[in-house]
Amino acid sequence: MSMTTRDFGELETEFDTYVGAINYATMVTVDAENRPRTRVLIPVWEKVDGQPLGWLATYRTPVKAAHLARNPHTNFSYWAPGNNSVAVDATAVWDNELPVKEHVWELYRRTSPRGAGYPLGNFWTDPSDPKLHVLRLTPWRVQVIRGADLRSRIWRADRGESRLVTTAGVSPPIP
Repeated sequence: MSMTTRDFGELETEFDTYVGAINYATMVTVDAENRPRTRVLIPVWEKVDGQPLGWLATYRTPVKAAHLARNPHTNFSYWAPGNNSVAVDATAVWDNELPVKEHVWELYRRTSPRGAGYPLGNFWTDPSDPKLHVLRLTPWRVQVIRGADLRSRIWRADRGESRLVTTAGVSPPIP
């Protein structure tokens, strides 16, 4: 059974619980030939103006940068034994302003949601480290599945909020 909503609050508790417990997500991007590429990373999430917003502290690898420059749409998939899972469809854009990096550093430090994150100091010296890059993850669809009975809850952004502004213009609305 599946329920769809435009109110993220209706599945926020399960989202936070599952993401915090699982922590690691498989990120999917696509190359110039539309072939998927995955990597396992740890994004953090917060709620801003009632909407989910994610952040990924990462290295700006040539492959990841090229994929996202061509197509900023990505997916993050969380799964745990017992089949609790979360799928996040989002757009990703680089956002390396120092205040953003400081904010993201703090989200990782305190874990957001609780349990999701790690000490960024394990890989970077501080928020101003030039090797630290941040991806802003703007979800347009989030699905939470409870493994015990496979109940599915889906949040979708309002159509007006599901557009990605890029240097090339505005992407078409996401269904």
